[in-house]
Amino acid sequence: MRKQRRSSLLLLGAAAVAVAVVFCSGHSLLSPGLSVRSGPFSGDPLCADVVSGAPGEVLSWQRDGATGAGTASWGEASVVLRCGVEPMPPTPDLCMNVSGVDWVLDEDRLEADGVQVLTTYGRTPAVEVTIRDAPGHAGDVLVDMNRPVRAIPRKSKCLSLDEMS
Repeated sequence: MRKQRRSSLLLLGAAAVAVAVVFCSGHSLLSPGLSVRSGPFSGDPLCADVVSGAPGEVLSWQRDGATGAGTASWGEASVVLRCGVEPMPPTPDLCMNVSGVDWVLDEDRLEADGVQVLTTYGRTPAVEVTIRDAPGHAGDVLVDMNRPVRAIPRKSKCLSLDEMS
């Protein structure tokens, strides 16, 4: 009887330690997802389509279930999509066309902290994709995001230097 009580106490103590580790590490077993700041135009119906059409997996990371309106995330926010951000004005920053969608790289942010932030150009609502912890994989991420983003009508496109003169 005494041995059974000791085992029960040890089990209870181990459970308490496990719960403390989970809460101290910032992970909650009950948390439904990561809180991501919504863009100012995230209520646009096209954003709901973009988010619902976003892939379940990006770069082998599963979708996290971000809680902000018009948002999605993968790999514990290693990749974050925000629909309904401010549309990009014309800019000298690098603009690349990936399978029919123009994306502008925030070069200042990349230089400052190594985070790749890319925003659609010529589409309203605009979509922003932030990529952390995956240097060299922006093209792969954008290919995955393009299918739902292409549903937003293109109103303008990036111009090359040749087209501007």
